Amino acid sequence: MTRDTPAGPPGTPPVLVLGAGPVGQTAALLLHAWGVPVTVVDARPRRDAVGSRAIVQQRDVLDVWDHVGAGAVAEEGLTWTTARTYHRGRELFAVTLHDRGASPLPPFVNISQARTEEILDARLAAAGIGVRWSHEVTGLDQDADGVTATCRTPDGPVRLRGTHAVVCAGARARTLRDALGVGFDGHSFDDRFLICDIRADLPGWERERRFHFDPEWNPGRQVLIHPCPDSVYRIDWQVPPDFDAEREVAGGGLDRRVRHIIGDRPYEVVWHSVYRFHTRVADRMRVGRVLLAGDCAHLVAPFGARGLNSGVQDAENAAWKIAFARAGWAGPGLLESYHTERHAAARENAEVTTATMRFLVPPDDAARAHRRAALDAARTDPAARERVDSGRLCEPFWYTDSPLTTPAAHRPPTGRPPRGHVPAPAPGVLVPDAPITLPGGAGATRLRSAARTGFTLLVPATADPAAVRAAAEHATPAPVTVLRLPDADPTGALTRALEPRPGEAWLLRPDAHVAAVPDAGDPAAITAAVRAATGGRRPAPVPVQRKEPDDGVLPTAG
Repeated sequence: MTRDTPAGPPGTPPVLVLGAGPVGQTAALLLHAWGVPVTVVDARPRRDAVGSRAIVQQRDVLDVWDHVGAGAVAEEGLTWTTARTYHRGRELFAVTLHDRGASPLPPFVNISQARTEEILDARLAAAGIGVRWSHEVTGLDQDADGVTATCRTPDGPVRLRGTHAVVCAGARARTLRDALGVGFDGHSFDDRFLICDIRADLPGWERERRFHFDPEWNPGRQVLIHPCPDSVYRIDWQVPPDFDAEREVAGGGLDRRVRHIIGDRPYEVVWHSVYRFHTRVADRMRVGRVLLAGDCAHLVAPFGARGLNSGVQDAENAAWKIAFARAGWAGPGLLESYHTERHAAARENAEVTTATMRFLVPPDDAARAHRRAALDAARTDPAARERVDSGRLCEPFWYTDSPLTTPAAHRPPTGRPPRGHVPAPAPGVLVPDAPITLPGGAGATRLRSAARTGFTLLVPATADPAAVRAAAEHATPAPVTVLRLPDADPTGALTRALEPRPGEAWLLRPDAHVAAVPDAGDPAAITAAVRAATGGRRPAPVPVQRKEPDDGVLPTAG
């Protein structure tokens, strides 16, 4: 098979990225990392760097940004590892966040969305990718070869051509959804939330997220406090539906709210706004050559930080699949698997955050009684604390039911782990990260960084790497890397995280999710798993000359 490149032949049109927020920026950088040219457009005249907005960035998203050279997000962000929950001023419990592997990245950092965008803009500039501001997309047309976007600009209409498009135009992208025939059903919550960034010196608060149920200074409602860099604290108050922010500020109400929390300390208001939260999911996230990502495809309440983090995971899923489609490496089902996987993730995020909002804002007497009972029981019963819902923190979606995943009977999905934990490695799960050493003097790196170059197979010492590679390359012309686990894992951290069994091979997708755990000595199983992971059908069996194992060497392909 001829190995093309994701960029395509010379003169191949770029991929259109519609929207230059963090999700669009990430999609553009990831496509560029695959060698794919991109054109980025945004309807706004310039970057809007106002307020903290999406501040909580999760470890696996920091990992994606580190891969595209934006490690400064993790370096500048304020690291926190503990989430405390209070009821009427009394601490109910604290959750400490864990990492099954040995990632150098923190579990979460807090950093303003504006600063994140600045860092990503610098990476775009370094890659030679400019943003075409004041390009409002008014129409999308598709044919067998690509996508045409019609833009309204100050200089008149502009038509842009691409092989594919990633729509990251935010929650107000109704025109584009309508053009694609995509519905966006859901609901809105009546209660509002006052969000305020203050700058203050609060010793002991710098590394913890604090959630208060029914404090005396916001009776019957909630308050969430997040530390940010530069002594800034983000405070979210749940407020009534008729809350008037201007009247609150003018009458000294905002100052009183802040004083109830921080006491008689000096502080500065950096920014404030009032939000109403929504839960909506697009009914389709792929229409032909167009993929929807981020807020234009799903909206959720922010408790648990599942908005921007999920959008970045959309971007990574979209980028490698578009790159494979352009290079001719994709099977017939690969692009459709974007919808299958990310729509399932969006629906789960909607379910999780809707349950949180039902707990925070009980809609009826039964829900209010459930909340009271859970909060009261959690004071003395550790088992009851799982019923207290202040927002399950963002985690990667597990593609256990994806058509790209080959199940393993000996490693079944274990379901959702306790808060603060990650599931055991298995097909569909994001692989634990760890330092590894590449062969041939290529040096040290991280497993996930290595995985993002194509398909990666981790095999035991008894396997024949050449035979494993041949079996994988029988299924795909995409790059394949085969690593002997004992040689690649000098610290033992990866082996401890995977707990591999004799003879297992671990097949990793280009987004570092485990696609399968086949027998390293079964070429047909390896070929079938790789073929499935490219969105293809199961192939004909690989010709194999089988022989009995000799001195612990597994059978190899002939």
